[in-house]
Amino acid sequence: MGDTQLYDILGVDKTVTSEQLKSVYRKLAKKYHPDKNPEHGEKFKEMTFAYEILSDPDKREDYDRYGLEGIQEGRGGGAGMDPFGDMFGGMFGSIFGGRRRGPRKSPDISYPLKVTLEDLYNGKTAKLKLTKDVICSPCGATGSKSRKSGICQSCQGRGVKVTLRQLGPGMVQQMQSACPACQGQGEVIPEGDKCPSCKGAKTTKQAKVMEVHINKGMVDGQKIPLHGEADQQPGLEPGDLIVILRLVEHSVFTRKQSDLYCTQNIGLTEALCGFEFVVNHLDDRSLLLSVPPGKVIQPDMQKTVEGEGMPLQRNPFAKGDLIIRFNVTFPSDGFAGEDQLKMLELLLPKRPPRTAITDDHEEVEMHCYSASAQAGHHGEMDEDDEMRGHGHGTNMQCAHQ
Repeated sequence: MGDTQLYDILGVDKTVTSEQLKSVYRKLAKKYHPDKNPEHGEKFKEMTFAYEILSDPDKREDYDRYGLEGIQEGRGGGAGMDPFGDMFGGMFGSIFGGRRRGPRKSPDISYPLKVTLEDLYNGKTAKLKLTKDVICSPCGATGSKSRKSGICQSCQGRGVKVTLRQLGPGMVQQMQSACPACQGQGEVIPEGDKCPSCKGAKTTKQAKVMEVHINKGMVDGQKIPLHGEADQQPGLEPGDLIVILRLVEHSVFTRKQSDLYCTQNIGLTEALCGFEFVVNHLDDRSLLLSVPPGKVIQPDMQKTVEGEGMPLQRNPFAKGDLIIRFNVTFPSDGFAGEDQLKMLELLLPKRPPRTAITDDHEEVEMHCYSASAQAGHHGEMDEDDEMRGHGHGTNMQCAHQ
């Protein structure tokens, strides 16, 4: 039948002529003008809006074909037209659905998908089994066995109830709520006529297996849209299922943009005398790396293997770098006897000149550092400082000789 709400506001049918429309509007305007009837101010605004649309041939044609949405997007108002918001502060527009751009769609749905660093390095096709709402086929999304439903008489099919509340002289508040008689559906299905498949809901649950293609080089948090795979709703195009990649922490590698980082533990002998080691990469290749004798590895030194990082998303044949940090483990106390230490000292570089020791130097003892012990010492010092007036004494500094 099409949208007739504007005709209903003026109390005319769709066959009304321009002259008849003008005559009807003039009579209603005199009757409901705010100067004569302040309590009907909102009704007068609705009538004026309806008349402005129906008295314009282009707008009326768009309204007859597409309803109020056609007016908002149509030829008469031009780009960016929002007659509801401009005239009534958005209240009237909210009754009829407000401004929309393009086809109406159901809400998008987000789905987090856990992926490994191997998945992002090699690429993968993941399968998702999800349950979503689909249009009920037996009743054709009517919710009725007879495929018929009656317009809710309480809200006249709008799905909302609009009430006015007098706030003061010339001030009226318009309030909107879902119609309790039809739960905002705008129609009522008798209990005995409800579809046995969807129980009048118009949609049913359906399990579906979908494929998600994870390309090489994708990143943590990247969104992959599956168009039209969100819940279906009657009268709406289905929205999108948005798959969001969530990277699981790797046991060996850490990713920073297109580079990969890992740590290699080595001993003091390897750091001084050279060594070989193997890195098992994310594509199951084994990379043989070596440090030749005479090339000393310092603690926390980093070495780069070019082209062995993550693939670039736009060009998977190009890759970042692999950065290896070396953690040098020193031997524990007592690893060698006195004679061995003397021999080792002969092989190592000579000691630097040492500060001359005299009787004036006070010998003290060093202990292993303990964070908890240090915290306790600082607490005692804070108490002493408080007794001395919050530490406003002489500052003490270490003297280097």
